[in-house]
Amino acid sequence: MAPRKSSAKEPQILEMPPQKMAVVYAKGAPDKVFPQLMPALYGSVYTLKFDLKKRGLPNFKVSGLRARYPDAHLVPMDEWTHIIGLPIPEDTTSLPQKVADTEVKIETWEYGVVAQILHIGAYDQEQHTVERLNKFIEDSGCEIAGDHEEEYLTTPDAKVVKTIIRYPVKKKQEL
Repeated sequence: MAPRKSSAKEPQILEMPPQKMAVVYAKGAPDKVFPQLMPALYGSVYTLKFDLKKRGLPNFKVSGLRARYPDAHLVPMDEWTHIIGLPIPEDTTSLPQKVADTEVKIETWEYGVVAQILHIGAYDQEQHTVERLNKFIEDSGCEIAGDHEEEYLTTPDAKVVKTIIRYPVKKKQEL
């Protein structure tokens, strides 16, 4: 399915293929969870990258961090479940573990048809952008069919923070 809008700042519906991911899990407030998990996740993925390079195998670019929040709309922020991942090559079968008490797992994140929008600004200012995306989904005759996901295009301390907000969607069932 082709995007309905050409600008990333506008909501759009598109098709995304499944993506193999290196993933860590945690519960708690984002400002507590992310600093604890990032050394394990990035350490594992960069070690994989450099191991492949040393062995003369095809290399990959470490791309944007993604996070899923399955219960963010149900519980207070300090109780959120975080599923945080980085894309890895499809043929990856194991990951080096770099931090003893944080397991980095391999998963395939399913996508299919998604609705997404680019949020520009602080994370705590996302609500209006999420509401715009939800209205777009509704107006498109669709409904949310999975977890809230964010893809971080910049670091949290960037001058202009950019985040893609994404939901899997499906056509509403006729009654």
